[in-house]
Amino acid sequence: MINAASMQFNVRQGDVDANREYVRAALRRVAAQGANLVVLPEMWSSGFAYRNLNELAGRTAGIVEELLELSRELKLVIIGSMPEPHGEKVFNTAYVLDNGRLAGTYRKLHLFSLLGEDRAFDSGDSWLLADTSLGKIGVIICYDLRFPELSRRLALEGAGVICVPAQWPRPRQEHWRTLLRARAIENQLFVVACNACGPIGKLDFFGMSLIIDPKGELLAEAGETGGEISALLDMQLMADWRAQIPCFNDRRPELY
Repeated sequence: MINAASMQFNVRQGDVDANREYVRAALRRVAAQGANLVVLPEMWSSGFAYRNLNELAGRTAGIVEELLELSRELKLVIIGSMPEPHGEKVFNTAYVLDNGRLAGTYRKLHLFSLLGEDRAFDSGDSWLLADTSLGKIGVIICYDLRFPELSRRLALEGAGVICVPAQWPRPRQEHWRTLLRARAIENQLFVVACNACGPIGKLDFFGMSLIIDPKGELLAEAGETGGEISALLDMQLMADWRAQIPCFNDRRPELY
């Protein structure tokens, strides 16, 4: 049984120290409540602070080491994305930290060109299915949600949970909710999504982090302000549902 938590907060753009301190305290809080999987927002350590993104990315390795120790102490799997140095640009990289071990990294595949992400970031070139102490967990980041092929690949490879760190702004709240439920329903798995909330730079984020079961039912939903939500993920429920409606057995991939 996985006790999953989604930790949404107002990411302070460019203020790594403030974001790090908030997360450290919040991780202790959710661990004390029994969580063993925690998802953080996209680019939670720095936000999209384009003017000094390369400098801020230089601090990521130290934060990863710090959170590895915290994940070991609190017995947590922690997933969230931060800027990773890469030449003149950076990657938007999700780190999967599993009880003191780096279980995997995923570099965002789909960059949101509408807001110019492709000018500051390089895109990744591989998907990630992390083999963790809680089972196989897939990771996608924000805009990746609009590309169902990626989530389907993770499901076919054995993911029971897909985690989604995001900074998904207004006014696309219904897209967020609909797409998250669709990814859970069509792949018959759990989705744990964490969005930022409040104003960040010129954008406003609505929160509404969600935890969704394989039937598409909402197990937990956050409001528009900072805070944590949690829910139990029962893998037997997923297995039973897949047996009841055997979508994967009925696929005809040779025709599409």
